Amino acid sequence: MRWTISNQLTVARVFLIPLLVLFFYLPDTVGYYVSAVIFAIAAATDWFDGYLARSRNEVTPFGRFLDPVADKLLVATALVLLVAANHAPALLAMIIIGREITIGALREWLAERASVVHVSKIAKWKTAIQMLAIFALLLHIELFGLSMHLVGIALLWLAAALTLWSGYEYLRDAWPELSSR
Repeated sequence: MRWTISNQLTVARVFLIPLLVLFFYLPDTVGYYVSAVIFAIAAATDWFDGYLARSRNEVTPFGRFLDPVADKLLVATALVLLVAANHAPALLAMIIIGREITIGALREWLAERASVVHVSKIAKWKTAIQMLAIFALLLHIELFGLSMHLVGIALLWLAAALTLWSGYEYLRDAWPELSSR
């Protein structure tokens, strides 16, 4: 395995998850600030590691495996924390996490058949809006007169809608393979 900078960033994202959980439970608003910053750093590594891997021609099998796993772990952990703290609706978390499990399984199944499902533009927008929503919900404060909680909820609804749309697109595109004998 090549220990590239992008692989190191992906592994760092996984190691940030327990810190996110730990700081989320700090008392007062300190926990909100620190957990939101940790999440923002982890979310930034999601974009940055992919950019580095592609621009430096350092895409590795390890990175292809761990990057989506790290993303799903980060998002699922944050959503579970937010739902448990009554900062996010369980329905939206279930939609987002359920889609991630379904599409992850679809990708694995298609890979066994040497088929590839490419990431769509809708899925990229979904991820960006989802990350912003989770950041705002973790922050959970008033900022410049805006309730970050309400901003986060609105963005999470949009992310859930895009989640369903992109999930539909993936399933539609894979349907010929799924329905073949």
